Amino acid sequence: MTVLVTGVAGFIGSAVARALLARGDAVVGVDNFSDYYDPVLKFARLKPLRDRPGFTFVEADIADRDAMTTLVQRHSTIDRVVHLAAQPGVRHSLVDPYVYVRTNVLGHLTMLELARGLSKLRHFVYASSSSVYGGNRTLPFTVEDRVDNPISLYAVTKRADELMSGTYAGLHGMKLTGLRYFTVYGPWGRPDMSPYIFAKAIFDGETIPLYHLGFVKRDFSYIDDIVAGTVAVLDKPQAEPGHRLFNLGTSQSADILNVIALFEKTIGREAKIELRPSEPGDVLETAADIAATTREFGWTPKTGVEEGIPRFVAWFKDYNRL
Repeated sequence: MTVLVTGVAGFIGSAVARALLARGDAVVGVDNFSDYYDPVLKFARLKPLRDRPGFTFVEADIADRDAMTTLVQRHSTIDRVVHLAAQPGVRHSLVDPYVYVRTNVLGHLTMLELARGLSKLRHFVYASSSSVYGGNRTLPFTVEDRVDNPISLYAVTKRADELMSGTYAGLHGMKLTGLRYFTVYGPWGRPDMSPYIFAKAIFDGETIPLYHLGFVKRDFSYIDDIVAGTVAVLDKPQAEPGHRLFNLGTSQSADILNVIALFEKTIGREAKIELRPSEPGDVLETAADIAATTREFGWTPKTGVEEGIPRFVAWFKDYNRL
């Protein structure tokens, strides 16, 4: 049968599609090549997928009901959905809030409406975010924590997706699972995220701005682990219709200054750092409680930052021909 992967030219989407194709699944990939960051990177991620047997690409906007309806009509064998298309970025939601509501809220609604019309649908897995935990102080974050105090519009849209999904599962008897991803990094990663920013700044001799005066900790999750977790969840829908949420992270909180030191060691150059105060929407520390994910799916992350960052730097140098 066939898996529909939205955001297939994105960082996580392209990696999930590769994994599914490698094991023999047919994949219909959707992307609209948003210009939030340079689409050249998206084209490069997509290029090797186009040559794989079983892969079909459709350029479309998930919020475009007509385009998505046509897609579903042409690919009636779709039985699973991995919905990863989204407008990411906490800070950018202060700049262009409308695109977040269109893509993350209207787009998610469009996907739910289409999915409930798929007669063969077995499981709908979608990307939420650790941002929904907002300013929660108790660590690690668990899916049972209250998440009714988001501190960014991006987080609001992701929490709205979770609430909509719960409602649709109850109303229409669907099997839906949301995954709260924690700071995913690795080869082919997004240029707006800290690992890419750190590597570029160190290679170019530019200054790295560190917010919260550098007192920041993040649960850095390596892409291979996240893909393995996503596929494991996709393969194990719940027995009865309903909506579930799981964290995908490492459960470890890495100090940002230690992470930069790893970049310095790997690259062989010293970073220039400028300490800045916090900005609206910033979270001080994140860490995922993954006990439920491990118990339910047998999944545990295998790659720490000491191994993952050198892998990312090797890719970064190769991609940028450094």
